[in-house]
Amino acid sequence: MTKEEAKKAKAEAKAKKKEEKLAAKQAKIAAKEAKKKGKTASAVETDKPAAQPAKVQAQANESKAKPAETAGPAVAEQKAKPASKNYHIVHRQDGKWQVKFAKGEKAIKLFDTQEEAIAYAKKLAANQNGSITIHKKDGSIRKQRY
Repeated sequence: MTKEEAKKAKAEAKAKKKEEKLAAKQAKIAAKEAKKKGKTASAVETDKPAAQPAKVQAQANESKAKPAETAGPAVAEQKAKPASKNYHIVHRQDGKWQVKFAKGEKAIKLFDTQEEAIAYAKKLAANQNGSITIHKKDGSIRKQRY
């Protein structure tokens, strides 16, 4: 194989990889739209076949014929580690303690004592693989648990 042929093959492989990424991205967008509308992904493909370029449609048809090849990347995306959630225990002006997300405006739940709020936040953090930040009455951080 000459250098020119090698360059051409490399460029073709790169272009194919780029097209595959685009097709995967479009499939992901279609799945999100389907989820919003309450349809399955296959229903979306039948609703909007003309919206996709011919190459993408051909790749979609190939993926239906060869499910083993496309299962690898999809499984890898699903196993991606979700971002851990950070819960804050903060004192409110009305005298109650609230548990809320780190950047959240609303309280998840209100408690009369800080101890009750800490116990609840521990359960949430354990279930969601999250962390806890406990604040003092003045708002400064008392303790962070990871």
